[in-house]
Amino acid sequence: MTLYEANALVRETIELSLDGQYWVEAELSEIRESRGHCYMELVQFEQDKDGSTQRSYQRSTPIARASAKCWASAWAMLRPHFERVTGQRLHAGLKVLLQVFPQFHEAYGFSWIVTDINPEFTMGDMMRKRQEIIRQLQKEGVFDLQKELTFPMFAQRIAVISSATAAGYGDFCHQLRENEYGFVFRTELFAAVMQGEQIEESLIAALNRINEHANDFDCVVIIRGGGATADLSGFDTLALAENVANFPLPVITGIGHERDECVLDMISHLRVKTPTAAAAFLIEHLKEVNDRLEEAETTIYNKVSNRIRFERLKIERLAGIIPRLPRQRLEDARHGLLLSEGRLRTIAEGMLKDSQYRLLMAGNRLKTATEHLMEKKVFLLEHLRVQLEAHDPQLLLKRGYSITLHKGKAVRDPNQLQGGDEIETRLHKGMIVSVVKK
Repeated sequence: MTLYEANALVRETIELSLDGQYWVEAELSEIRESRGHCYMELVQFEQDKDGSTQRSYQRSTPIARASAKCWASAWAMLRPHFERVTGQRLHAGLKVLLQVFPQFHEAYGFSWIVTDINPEFTMGDMMRKRQEIIRQLQKEGVFDLQKELTFPMFAQRIAVISSATAAGYGDFCHQLRENEYGFVFRTELFAAVMQGEQIEESLIAALNRINEHANDFDCVVIIRGGGATADLSGFDTLALAENVANFPLPVITGIGHERDECVLDMISHLRVKTPTAAAAFLIEHLKEVNDRLEEAETTIYNKVSNRIRFERLKIERLAGIIPRLPRQRLEDARHGLLLSEGRLRTIAEGMLKDSQYRLLMAGNRLKTATEHLMEKKVFLLEHLRVQLEAHDPQLLLKRGYSITLHKGKAVRDPNQLQGGDEIETRLHKGMIVSVVKK
């Protein structure tokens, strides 16, 4: 018989003996679309006893291979349903459960015709792979490394990994730039592919570029907002997770989806839902630090002011006491002289010189005691002066701090000010006069 006749016999045999439809498990090795139709290459690898697929270099040859087709009429319904349930597109390397029937054409050979795809099966395989990645990261001891990093207090130098044209990147930068507190952030974009099969390679390359200048940044933000939910599988890879887990800077992810966390979300220092949420976190974090600084500034100012008032009262009290001491001593001496005068009247003239000598000695002792007392008080005053100078607010200004005043009073809350108010910022060397703009 001719080849055509032989192929026709095969076709008739298949149609007669395999006239039903079958659910088949397989892995996609290739998939492409053309004119609305979907063409797939299916493979099967050897299975371990526990059911996991062996894909090592020693066992990279499939034990089964076949072509499959899904015609446009079915593909138009199956594709969106699969992507909606699984959150990703069909792509090479994905495990699938297909409902098929066999077809043999005399000119084009054998292929399976796909009539249905079970997304729940793929979801289970995706979850298994994700759990395998998590177990591997835990085994390596790197799963929680990012969580153990301390987030910098002044996180204002931000390395951003995103697509340059992504709407989420623009929203992120705009929110940081227009924050209500006037905080200044410096962002630098490290462009990367955020959709498709190149996600892993592109993100790792961006992380490597950032790592070369890690001292120039406080943290890394990976944002994706606006992309299709069907492209999230690229963030569930072991190599990418290992790179993020071992990265020396805290990594924030805002990939822009609210379904299950991907592995990248789990391994990062902080996961937020959207790029704008990442910007909001950075702004709020800096606001908390600023509040703590303002609280510390107020505490220092109050303590210094109270100490100055206390020391001033002590000086005033001492200033009132010191002048009275010599006068009191003189009054006591005069009283003694009056008593001596009465006694001298009854003493013989021979005793007058002796009394005058004792009076002279008493005067010398009084002078010495007074001078000694004065020296002690002068030393005490000098000691108090040194303490006052040590608490002088000018020293705080000299260290780089500043005090903002409005109408002579310290500004502790920007809500005290109105647009057009004039404020003074006192520095170590000079003063800056500003006008509030709101």
